[in-house]
Amino acid sequence: MQNLQYEQMNGLSLAYIGDAIYELEVRQHLLSLGLTKVNDLQKRSKHYVSAKAHAALFECMMTDSLLTNNELVYFKRGRNAKSHTKAKNTDVVTYRISTGIEALFGFLHLSGQPERISELMTWIFEQVESGRTSK
Repeated sequence: MQNLQYEQMNGLSLAYIGDAIYELEVRQHLLSLGLTKVNDLQKRSKHYVSAKAHAALFECMMTDSLLTNNELVYFKRGRNAKSHTKAKNTDVVTYRISTGIEALFGFLHLSGQPERISELMTWIFEQVESGRTSK
């Protein structure tokens, strides 16, 4: 991969790539569970990829002090970015937190931290599957 200057990227650009990285991780995980029906895969993925899921996961991340200070900087870059799109099926605060999570994963990907992505995704899968993020 070419050297993209992630330090200079705005939060929405980081979220753009982070969304794809996160989604791919979730899809691979669901397939690894043996799910094969597309409808089932779509239903299950919402527990991981929706804005509400991201907000619940972020709350757990804060409770567990999971993120480093640097990771929080990139989360906030995404969360605080001025988006011209409207939140669908959720409030603005939840939508912004979701953008922050996506920006965090964009930062981790572009800064060459696949181990950290894997570590966070394993933690995320455990939180969702244990029911911790269900309200």
